[in-house]
Amino acid sequence: MAYDPGHETLLREDMGEALGPRVVELSERKMFGGLCFMLNGNMLCGVHRDGLMYRVGKDNADRALALEGAHPMAFTGRPMGGMIELYEDDLDRDTTRQGLMALALDFVDALPPK
Repeated sequence: MAYDPGHETLLREDMGEALGPRVVELSERKMFGGLCFMLNGNMLCGVHRDGLMYRVGKDNADRALALEGAHPMAFTGRPMGGMIELYEDDLDRDTTRQGLMALALDFVDALPPK
């Protein structure tokens, strides 16, 4: 099953608000059966068939999981360290989406460009 294009639009709007007028290299790559957004060559976030995913890093994971509706990403049945997902039923949680995006930007901004 493919991802919902409405979820992609929602994620793009959240990225636009979070990034503001900053000049960054933002690209897209098909991954995980969905679409990932890359910031300076590093995965930032994405959309998949069940909702949205964010790369917050292991140090930010506990703060991310404290946000209502956030879950560890576990495509293979095992949690992927530093990856958080927000399921479709929780996408209306604006504060959670904004918080996850802020944590993801905090983590990925600190990585060297690829």
